[in-house]
Amino acid sequence: MYVYDDFDHAFVTARVSQFRDQVERRLAGDLTEEQFRPLRLMNGVYLQLHAYMLRIAIPYGTLNATQMRKLAHIGRTYDRGFGHFTTRQNLQFNWPALKDIPDILAELAEVEMHAIQTSGNCVRNVTADHFAGAAADEIADPRVYAEILRQWSSLHPEFSYLPRKFKIAISGAAHDRAAIRLHDIGLKVVRNGAGEIGFEVFIGGGMGRTPFTAWHLREFLAEGDLLAYVEAILRVYNLYGRRDNKYKARIKILMHEAGLPTVKAQVEEEFERIRDGDLKLSEADIGRYKQFFALPDLATRPTGSAEQAQWEKADPVFAAWVATNVHPHKVPGYASVTVSLKPIGGVAGDATSEQMDRVADIADRFASSEIRVSHQQNLILPHVARDDLKAVHDELAAAGLATANAGLVTDMIVCPGLDYCALANARSIPIAQRLSERLGAPERQAEIGPLQIKISGCINACGHHHVGHIGILGVDRKGEEFYQLTLGGAADEHAAVGEIVGPGFSEGEIVGAVETVIDVYLKRRHGPDETFIAAYRRLGEAPFKEALYGGE
Repeated sequence: MYVYDDFDHAFVTARVSQFRDQVERRLAGDLTEEQFRPLRLMNGVYLQLHAYMLRIAIPYGTLNATQMRKLAHIGRTYDRGFGHFTTRQNLQFNWPALKDIPDILAELAEVEMHAIQTSGNCVRNVTADHFAGAAADEIADPRVYAEILRQWSSLHPEFSYLPRKFKIAISGAAHDRAAIRLHDIGLKVVRNGAGEIGFEVFIGGGMGRTPFTAWHLREFLAEGDLLAYVEAILRVYNLYGRRDNKYKARIKILMHEAGLPTVKAQVEEEFERIRDGDLKLSEADIGRYKQFFALPDLATRPTGSAEQAQWEKADPVFAAWVATNVHPHKVPGYASVTVSLKPIGGVAGDATSEQMDRVADIADRFASSEIRVSHQQNLILPHVARDDLKAVHDELAAAGLATANAGLVTDMIVCPGLDYCALANARSIPIAQRLSERLGAPERQAEIGPLQIKISGCINACGHHHVGHIGILGVDRKGEEFYQLTLGGAADEHAAVGEIVGPGFSEGEIVGAVETVIDVYLKRRHGPDETFIAAYRRLGEAPFKEALYGGE
């Protein structure tokens, strides 16, 4: 992973000192909340429903065991003993006292972490495939390019006050595990006919009150042109993006209103003007960053052992976990492990300080001290020897972290909703808990197979409901919480915005409505190998709508 140099250390330390002064002035009454707001947002501090919230950056979802232990310490010392991992691969603490936040930031700086650009109208934390550097199907490690973009965008003087927040995601494989088509800029690592590394470029994706999947902007962008082309896009957006209405300020609206040909022409013109300037990346530049993300020294291991096979045969719980939470690795004899933060009946994305410490310990012993955060709100141990899987499973189970549900119906993306967020219209967490309990029996999950439920407590769509196979949106109807269902969404290389199937359901009805949808799928699918999303695309919404609403 990237290691700070002297400039980085000085930069982050100076930022902590600056914010400490700003907090002291706010607490002394020298700054009003209105005056303080832009200052705190530049340091990842939000004012939520009940308290301040601190959002900590985990660039492209990569951290080490030492950093995880620091997060555990902060949760234990300054918060309520837990943290919440988000869909942008960040971590949120929901209950810090404002007076303590400068001390938290100072402690983060000790382990090369910060909260810069986790909020505000700037380029946010760049996200990437959570299996980056380990995935068997990877073309190139996307974290190399994410780090280059992170350094370029940090406090960029031209792009610190954009029309609206701006999000970039990078996938290193053909299978999109980073939801690149739902971002302002999505980059897919590809090879051209000559075998050269480059990027397929997407623009204008996003969710919120006006969801769009991204437009295809470029088939192939040369590796060395990455910064110049992204800067060209940002310049066009900064110049033409709407500032008169925050709901229409995202680049997706510019794309919708101006059209792809117009925006593409502007971007290409600006790119041609700057492509051979200071932003040109040389092979040496890229090579220097690649060194930070080299694979750990993984000793040769057998691809499978009789001992593991015996354990799977003797222990069905372990076997189920291997089937769902263990993923192929590029090095024979190794695997990547999903550490589920979705226990049955639990709060999606939450981890206690004790659990964070335990994951750090396991990473040190079995995973080269590396940990990842996925945009599905889980943790990843990227480099685990297959012979160690049973020991890792047992350690995770002792910490309540071995739920065998990665990719299954209880592996839901869920925003904090009205339990925490001042913008929310309805609660998300209790709905997810009830669904998890209703659908969480191992036999039931195995019968249903891969199915993504995503829940948002308001139209801002922090729970990604638009792109859930089953999406749930909480709305307020005359002071009561109702829930709208969407079906058929997806966030992978076949990205799609789900269709609203009809009127919303009350809090008491929504869980039953989801189960009705699932029952229709199970009855109408072409055998157990046809997934929910495949069946929905074949059947359309009609049979689901009929089951939900009858003749209405």
